[in-house]
Amino acid sequence: MPPSQAAVVMPTKTATPPAALPVAQHPARVELIEQSHLRCAALGLTRVERPDFEPLMRSDLSVARERNQRLFAHAAPVMEMLFEQIVNTDSMILLTDAQGTILHSVGDLDFLQRAGKVALAPGVNWAEQSKGTNAIGTALFEESPTLVHGSEHFIHANSFLTCSAAPIFDPRGNMLGVLDVTGDQHSYHQHTMGLVRMSARMIENHWLSDDCGNRLRLHFHSRVEFIGTLLEGIVVIGADGKILGGNRSALDQLDISSAALRMHSLSSLFGTTAAAVFDHFRAPLQVPMPLSLPNGRRFHVNARFNGPPRAMVIGFDADESGKAEPAAATAPLQPGRLPDPSAAAGNAAGRLSGLHYLKTGDAQIETTVHKVQRVLNRDIPLLILGETGTGKELLARAVHQDSNRVRQAFVAVNCASIPESLIEAELFGYEDGAFTGARRKGAPGRIVQANGGTLFLDEIGDMPLSLQARLLRVLQERCVMPLGSQKSIPVDIAVIGATHRNLREMIEAGSFREDLYYRLNGLVVRLPALRQRSDLRLVAQRILLAECPQATPGISPAVMAMFERYAWPGNIRQLANVLRTAAVMAAGEAQITEQHLSDDFLEDVRRVPAAGVRVAAPAADPAPEAAAPVVADQPVPPLVAAPPAASPPAPPVTPAPAAAARTLGEAEIEMIRQVLAAANGNISVASKRLGISRNTIYRKLRWGQGG
Repeated sequence: MPPSQAAVVMPTKTATPPAALPVAQHPARVELIEQSHLRCAALGLTRVERPDFEPLMRSDLSVARERNQRLFAHAAPVMEMLFEQIVNTDSMILLTDAQGTILHSVGDLDFLQRAGKVALAPGVNWAEQSKGTNAIGTALFEESPTLVHGSEHFIHANSFLTCSAAPIFDPRGNMLGVLDVTGDQHSYHQHTMGLVRMSARMIENHWLSDDCGNRLRLHFHSRVEFIGTLLEGIVVIGADGKILGGNRSALDQLDISSAALRMHSLSSLFGTTAAAVFDHFRAPLQVPMPLSLPNGRRFHVNARFNGPPRAMVIGFDADESGKAEPAAATAPLQPGRLPDPSAAAGNAAGRLSGLHYLKTGDAQIETTVHKVQRVLNRDIPLLILGETGTGKELLARAVHQDSNRVRQAFVAVNCASIPESLIEAELFGYEDGAFTGARRKGAPGRIVQANGGTLFLDEIGDMPLSLQARLLRVLQERCVMPLGSQKSIPVDIAVIGATHRNLREMIEAGSFREDLYYRLNGLVVRLPALRQRSDLRLVAQRILLAECPQATPGISPAVMAMFERYAWPGNIRQLANVLRTAAVMAAGEAQITEQHLSDDFLEDVRRVPAAGVRVAAPAADPAPEAAAPVVADQPVPPLVAAPPAASPPAPPVTPAPAAAARTLGEAEIEMIRQVLAAANGNISVASKRLGISRNTIYRKLRWGQGG
């Protein structure tokens, strides 16, 4: 139940007279009631009609319930949650079929007995032709939410009731039934109709998910924070790109009827193709996709898809040689779209491969992905090494996406960002009253949240030594004991660790447990820094495609040359920040040029000394970390742009002897110091240029000083 519903507290019985209720004063409602009364009179009903106490025979009611079993299966849990909101308010909840026959009811016992006196019970038909003007029958006729209060009921015997009803539709716009809340007129509350409407939409969304579970579904809203709520629109896309249907919110937001929606395709409505949608959401770190209607109205879109990729990828399938093969339905290839063999092959679970998405032609990345694929679903821990911003979490999410645990949670914990005083409670959870400020009902903790899925421990090297022993016990015994509890909770988790630090050196210094290290490093892989990779162009192209899927700008040769000379101390995260800003500045233009780049980045390119020092791929350590894939001494382009003409050329730098080789962490700290010096000591400016937070800079510099 969304918070907006759960927060509504229905009042207890009051003595507010019906005449004082604002509901009776709305002109549109007055006309709706008058028209309904005219229909009832034309049907030959009278206002002194006696209640009809002849419900369906028990066998006929059983047949009706059996025929609507699927509707009840989706409605029952929603009715239970709705009843929790109206309990003790002299009310009841009713579910009817599309003809107005009551199938099920739940409510306060006293009121159920009163309602029975007017035949408001299962098996009785409450269509207008049977019971006159009432919320159920009138909602069926109007096909819209309806409130009928007190004397607005056509039959006087029903005038002690206040009824709020909303019709329930399937994705094609067919009427399924009606959900109704009926109570004593004196217990009327203006929020009741809102609760009924939202509950009806919940039932419709459940039906939609069940009806189209193996289809591509787009969840959208003009405000990104409303995606995942009852306010989001949902449209279902067929294998041929045609729209099969949508929920009520989709029709409202698109301002279109259900029949008109089904006349559209994904291309005619949103100006894109299913292939482009899959390209966008194949990335392990997914962000909403911006799409626009033909009238220019913009929406944020998330995609859901549980079926095999070949059923939905529209455009082309590629074999391992990269040769395109026609798919079931062919659409033009979008500019900047990247062929991906995994679109055809998928994986064992019929999903698009997250690991395959990471392959961009760089030999080091190819080797890393190949190694990870070999240990997938083998219960072997993975430890990812690399500088800040190289994509360690991206790799971890890709591993989870390709694993058998994909349907369970991926829980990421940044051990460096959580205060030391809170990290124990955050990881292991706590019971009620475990410490001052604890939540009343406690909290499960991140490890329990990851049960059945994947726990990603980012910056594991920053975990306090005192907690490393507790984590080791959890990994060994597969049980976690929350703070303040005497009971252990069994957990089944896959563990992925990541750090930019040299854990072997930390072990020697006594700041990291050796036994925990060997528990975490089943397979150790090292992600290369962006300056050590050969796929900068393709990485930049993918970032732009994700940011601007509809009108992806290119990168001018001059800017690309600048990118290839630059050191990228913030790695992929910094590149993404630079391109995100540039894409906004270049909106409507074909290419990103130097004028679209931010001033602080251009200053950084020109002012950071070119030094001629290139950070080579780190040499293999004798420790188990040596398993990391490293490509030996490939030619690397200059790291930063040349100094301005007015500046004297940088003196040539003689390669340092092997004995002076720096560790990865030392090289990273030196790069931070250089950028900080170029920013005249301004931490905020340096953090923007590096694409990392101020806290990360402070932490790394303290570590570099041995603190």
